[in-house]
Amino acid sequence: MSNEYRMSQARLDELQTELNFLKTTRSDEVAEQIKIARGFGDLSENSEYDEAKNEQGKLYSRIAELEEILQHAVVLDENATDNDAVTIGCKVTVADEQGNILPVAYKIVGSQESDPMHGVISEESPFGKALMGTKEGQTVTVDAPSGSISYTVKKIER
Repeated sequence: MSNEYRMSQARLDELQTELNFLKTTRSDEVAEQIKIARGFGDLSENSEYDEAKNEQGKLYSRIAELEEILQHAVVLDENATDNDAVTIGCKVTVADEQGNILPVAYKIVGSQESDPMHGVISEESPFGKALMGTKEGQTVTVDAPSGSISYTVKKIER
């Protein structure tokens, strides 16, 4: 069974735009690089040709990856969710075990949209899994490499 990629409509649109760009404009650019590199002579000692072919391989790999994601994408309706529980699309403010509110409100998203360095976490991450379905005031335990850590949900925003 194949993976299901849960994401917002905005993220789906971004991926479709990227795929279109790669299949048209970027593909033409790489083909031109290969054509120019062939003109430099012997292909066995032509580093420009090798680099262009490597770039073509990366391009084809990314196109295949995007096609796989888009084929199995599930767009989430963020408005049809439980309003008082943590779900994908909401922002969650939590406090640590000592009651100190963490400075970042975490946004819960699908795996294709996560950016942990900016407080955007995947529902599939340990922290995201622990938060899913909780309500304000509930405490969750997250299994981290350094051990279990407890957090209390302080605020849920849509």
